[in-house]
Amino acid sequence: MTEVIPPNGDPTDPVAPTDPVAPTDPGTPTVVFDAPFSDGSQWAAGATSAYPSTGRNSGDNKLDHLVPGYGPDGDTFTAVRENPFSWRTPLVTTENTQGGFELRPNDVLEAHCLLSATQGAWPAIWTWGRDVAAGRSQPGHGEVDILEYHPDHPQMLELSNHVNPGSPAYLDGLVTPGTWFTVDCRFGTDSVVWSVDGHQVHADGLGVGADWRAWIIVNLSVSAGQWGHLRPRPDVRRISWQVQGLRVLRNTPAPTGTSNR
Repeated sequence: MTEVIPPNGDPTDPVAPTDPVAPTDPGTPTVVFDAPFSDGSQWAAGATSAYPSTGRNSGDNKLDHLVPGYGPDGDTFTAVRENPFSWRTPLVTTENTQGGFELRPNDVLEAHCLLSATQGAWPAIWTWGRDVAAGRSQPGHGEVDILEYHPDHPQMLELSNHVNPGSPAYLDGLVTPGTWFTVDCRFGTDSVVWSVDGHQVHADGLGVGADWRAWIIVNLSVSAGQWGHLRPRPDVRRISWQVQGLRVLRNTPAPTGTSNR
């Protein structure tokens, strides 16, 4: 992932001069976040400032009802029907936790995912940023959608950057319900780059800028039936999807005065 800058001079020459100033080290990718969803010091369940205080978000075409403490069972996120107009939906976030982990520019988030083809499912991995001052939010609230999925288009992922918004990417043929895949997202300052199973699928050419900070959110929403996304069938009581191995890598610079020699 990291371009290696070779030292100056010919490494085969025994008298190649030593540089008076060590070359710049671009850093080595290091895992800086790798907590299971059960770790309550790193993940908070059932509450986020991205939703109204009621825990409902009908204005965003969602039947969601967030309940404090309701998150995944292991790596499985399951939404449960409460009534025809409400589903108890699982959500975890790094916001308001002891660890308080926030993504930074140029971080890479990776996750292994298994999608459900159940009508009405709306799984997502996304970000949400803290306010930069009282009453003033980051551009786009710091939101980048690592993935959103609707089974109305069973092989399509929606990828979008709300920080420097352009047109979301709706990419078909990337995934198959019931088949595991790996998604990773690099939050570049000048371009957010998404890959699936090791292959780059989209770069937005916009990026998140140098000051971006954001918490991670993983959840399962349920569609209310607008915008071409069908709501669940009346006989469906539960909807699930799975996320494993979510982690974040960050380029950690070498100590000052060291090099790759």
